[in-house]
Formats: sequence, structure tokens, C-alpha cells
Amino acid sequence: MTTKSYRVIETKGVPIKAWTNGVAVEEEAEQQLRNLAEMPFVHRWVAVMPDVHKGMGATVGSVIPTKGAVIPAAVGVDIGCGMMAARTSLRASQLPDNLRPLRDAIEAAVPHGRTNNGGPGDRGTWKNAPAPVGEAWKDLAPRFKEICDKHPKVSRGWSFEHLGTLGTGNHFIELCLDEEQRVWIMLHSGSRGVGNRIGSYFIELAKKEMARFFVNLPDMDLAYLPEGTQHFDDYVEAVSWAQDFAARNRELMMHSVVGALRSTNLLPPFEAQLEAVNCHHNYISREKHYGENVLVTRKGAVRARLGDLGIIPGSMGARSYIVRGLGNDEAFHSCSHGAGRLMSRTAAKKRFTLKDHEAATAGIECRKDEDVIDETPMAYKPIDDVMTAQRDLVEIVHTLRQVVCVKG
Repeated sequence: MTTKSYRVIETKGVPIKAWTNGVAVEEEAEQQLRNLAEMPFVHRWVAVMPDVHKGMGATVGSVIPTKGAVIPAAVGVDIGCGMMAARTSLRASQLPDNLRPLRDAIEAAVPHGRTNNGGPGDRGTWKNAPAPVGEAWKDLAPRFKEICDKHPKVSRGWSFEHLGTLGTGNHFIELCLDEEQRVWIMLHSGSRGVGNRIGSYFIELAKKEMARFFVNLPDMDLAYLPEGTQHFDDYVEAVSWAQDFAARNRELMMHSVVGALRSTNLLPPFEAQLEAVNCHHNYISREKHYGENVLVTRKGAVRARLGDLGIIPGSMGARSYIVRGLGNDEAFHSCSHGAGRLMSRTAAKKRFTLKDHEAATAGIECRKDEDVIDETPMAYKPIDDVMTAQRDLVEIVHTLRQVVCVKG
């Protein structure tokens, strides 16, 4: 008899299939999953990835196929957040002994972080955006205007100024070495402020619709928009646009990083994209599963159809992986999007010291200050355990380790 690599959690609604053997799952996260499974439009079951942890409304690390409705909070506010990785022709032996100038060059080339509460002068925005950013915005602007004409609140904040910028929190840019000592550039970001506004706006809109029609929910963050309504159509279009913004955002940052590295004159001439992957892990997608057309929401999960390439990063100081999907039907062709938080940011800051963080990131050129302790490796689940738990979802193509890490 073959042992299943997932466990089944029975609920009052559809079952939950969780690829969490050998990894910790918070009680709060499991309760969120149970609430989600009770929604009447979930198709077949909820699939849970090994990096699962508590989120807003729906857990991070969940795959939710639905018929006839979408839950905006299940997508979240970092719409289109994802990863991009590119292998260069550089070798480890060609990197300078002192990697700080490479980190400085990347930080100078890509706006990152946040100051002034995101107001005028925020260091995370462009003051004078380079030409490629302007060209990319020309492609995105017409659809964005149509969205804003219907929903003016979405337009109130940074949009163009965030295109090609990193952001804050767990977003990062890294230089990594693979198993053959080849240099990769890897980065993590999404749709920035405009995606946040779209997500927040439609989450509140869905809650108002639930109140208007007296719909009782186990958690108000599970407020949904029914298919066939104008709000549903507008949301799906806005999310699609934000996902396009996010993919272009990563491409533009990759272009900036390559240019910055070349400008240092510390490296020999190199090719930049001998292998490349660009994938979302907070998004919606129309797909067919078990013979039916459904809308799949992946919140903190990567599509892993047979042959799909994806990226599963560890944390600062931990290995990351380029993977190939195995097309597991029961997981709706999905895998984890990373290691997954083991504790909250507040808990990490209380528990770990700067000395702990310095020891955990020894040998990596990165920030070693108190403001990044919430991103220290110990705040995340062990990536080896996460990969073992999903061995029937993906196969490892490349194993990467960081040598330079830029945090937002």
C-alpha cells in the first residue's frame, strides 16, 4: 500500500489535503483552512503547501480552486508577488574577494525600502525613472486608466514610480552560486503600492457586498465576489493587470541589476540570462482540473505543472531551489513558494539578537542590523524539511546559496 505524502484534514466542508508532513503548522493557520474549506464554491478540496502559515483570511501557502466566486483576501494585497532568477556566464572564481561593492551597486541601481511613510521623497520610488521603465509603463497605462475610471480610489498613490523597484519586508535581490559554482541573479517582488491598493480596495468592496446581502461567513476576510457580477469582472481584470505589472517589475529590476554589476568594472564581460525563470506566487489563474474549468487562487504557492520551472527560495542564509514541476493533480499542479514563516515578525525581533543574525548570515554580504532581524533565517521553517514534504510535487533542478543579499 502506497503512503500518501499529504495528510487529509476532514472539515464541515470540502477536505483539506496538506503536504505538511514533518513541518510545523500553527493552530491558527489550520483553523483558517477549516473556515476556507466551508466556502460552498471551493472545487474538490483545498491543497496546502508545506510552507503554510497564518495569513489574512486565507493562509499563505494555500491553493484554492473555486467555481462561481473569488475571494479577494485569498489572493491578498501583494498581487502578482513572485520570483525571477537568471543564470549568468560568471563563475564564483570571477567574483571579487570583497563583495560589498557589488551589493552597493545593486542598492544604488534599484530603489528599495521605504521612507517618509511612503510619501514624497520615499527612497523606494523613482525620482527620475530610466527609459525602460517609461516604455514599460506606456504598455501598462491604458488598461490601468480603464480600471481607475471605474474605481478612482485605486489611482490614489504611487504607480508608475514603483515600476522596477523592490519594496520592503521579505522582498530581496540576491547573487547566488549553484552546485557548479555558476553565478545566478535572483529577486523577489510584486506589484508594489498599486497592487496593494487594488487588493485592499476589492477586499473592502467584497465585505460591503456580504453585508448588503446579509451573507454570514466564518471569517469576514473570506468575503467573496460572485461570478456574473460587475464587481467580479472588474476584480479579475484588475488582478490580471497587477500580475502583468509585477512580472514587468521583476524584468526591469533584473535589467537594472545586470547593468549595475557590469558598471562596477569588477567583473569580466558576461551573459546574463542563459537560464531564466519568472513566476508568480500570489495570483489567480483560469485552469482546468478534474474535468472542470475553475479559477485557481494561489496564495503563497507556485504553479508546478509537469515540466514547469519554478523558484523556491529559502531565507537569508539558507539554500534556495530552481525546481521542475511534476504535475501532481491532487495539489492542483502546485508547490510551495518558499520556506514559510515559523514565527511572526514581532516574535522574531523579540527572540533573536543581532549576534544571532550575524552568525546565521556569516559569509553572506548583506545587511546585519536590527531592522532585518525579522527576516533572519531562524524566523523561517527549515527549507530542507519543506522540500522533503513536497518531493512528489517538484524535482530539484538547481540548488543555490546566496553570497550577496539586498533587502528592502
